[in-house]
Amino acid sequence: MTTQTAPLREGVETPSRHRLRALVETPEVGVVAACVAVFVALTLARSTFAGAVNLQGMGFDLAQYGLIAIGESLVILTGGIDLSVGALLGTSVILMSWFNVRAGLPAGVAVIATLAITGLVGLWHGLAVTRLKMPPFVVTLVTYTVAQGVTLAITSGTSIVGISGFFGDVGQTYIAQIPVPLILFVIVAVLAWFFLERTYAGRQVYAVGGNPEAARLAGIRGDRRVVTMYVASSLLSGLASMLVLGRMGVGSASGVGVGWELSAIAAAVIGGVSLVGGQGRIVGIVAGTILLELINNGLTTLQVNSDYTNIVLGGVLGIAILADRLRAQHLARRT
Repeated sequence: MTTQTAPLREGVETPSRHRLRALVETPEVGVVAACVAVFVALTLARSTFAGAVNLQGMGFDLAQYGLIAIGESLVILTGGIDLSVGALLGTSVILMSWFNVRAGLPAGVAVIATLAITGLVGLWHGLAVTRLKMPPFVVTLVTYTVAQGVTLAITSGTSIVGISGFFGDVGQTYIAQIPVPLILFVIVAVLAWFFLERTYAGRQVYAVGGNPEAARLAGIRGDRRVVTMYVASSLLSGLASMLVLGRMGVGSASGVGVGWELSAIAAAVIGGVSLVGGQGRIVGIVAGTILLELINNGLTTLQVNSDYTNIVLGGVLGIAILADRLRAQHLARRT
């Protein structure tokens, strides 16, 4: 006696098709594929691009930009924006070197003092947004302007030299040929991933960013989550400044952190973080940062005029924002 298997009805989705569709609809897939494609293309165009020296250099850069990108993304997830991350990083470089050289504080104390100041700045951002109901754009733009002024006021156009060797040890050394800053970035990324995807507080961040009113009715203390994310963003700017100071070897205000907030926002949006809040994952943010670093380093390796770098990065940001809006409209139609 034989049995016949009933044919699949039209429109019935098999498990394999379901997994494939879920993979295609995952926002991170596109940016990860883009990273692979860009890396392969640049390697074929210039063999030295995939060399150990260049990859290690990209690791140092990736750590700096990646830390502020994660901080920026945490704020965006709540439905806010932080325009001060780049300027605050530049000011933190000067503060850290000033505490160490001019005030004579040990390197560790100088780092802690700087992080305390950046944490207070983040606290001010969070309270201004939640208690005073000030627009995040305005609050952080004020800090952006003030931070640049403070940086110039402290240095008076000169560099602070004679910093402790501790900063160089952190910002320029390797462990098993892997840059220490890159290891630090990976640790921070894993911690951020665990917080957002494996803790109740992290899920609350998504809830607050996705629908603040529904989160309030559900008993979630949204203001606390918003304030915490702004503090985290500012602290990560301060932490990144330690790496920047270690690489430069001097406390200089010349161009440090200028425009980095745009790169941080671009990395977040390219990685799938929605500008309206409530959507995005750390995996995508890291991939977005890697893609920007590949493009930036690739243009340098190919000896493309640096004047065109911002044009390319700006174009990538524009495409990412357009894709974000199209994705949001698509999801809205489905619901």
